[in-house]
Amino acid sequence: MNVKATKFNEFLQANNITCFNAQAIENEMHSVLYRSFMEVNGQNLPTMVVVDDSIYVMVQVRVAGAVVKEGNRVAVMEHINALNEKYKVFKYYINENGDIVIESCIPSTDEDFVPGLIHAVIDVILKHLQEEYPQIMKNVWAN
Repeated sequence: MNVKATKFNEFLQANNITCFNAQAIENEMHSVLYRSFMEVNGQNLPTMVVVDDSIYVMVQVRVAGAVVKEGNRVAVMEHINALNEKYKVFKYYINENGDIVIESCIPSTDEDFVPGLIHAVIDVILKHLQEEYPQIMKNVWAN
């Protein structure tokens, strides 16, 4: 297991955070995936934290799966681009499957890794989604 994942596990245990399922991946980066869900407006949004030997920790939330189609692409893209201009700690994108994804890339070395910062970013994303999710979905279903 990588150094940051060990520190993250200790943080989760010390703070009695039990919502993540950890999965070690056998690769050259010694990746550990922490999977969970964010409950937003009655929806369980798949959430993943990727901790590895790189200088980054990734936090990713799938806001909606396979919802961006030809008819709503422009409206959704305009909306998430406006959000991307407004927020620094995370960015939205649409993947090849038409999923709307929000992602945060947090630079951190092994020595400087602060698990509480990852937790704080997750909290910021959750608060943002609780406020913004209805408008995002309005754009999805409008066309």
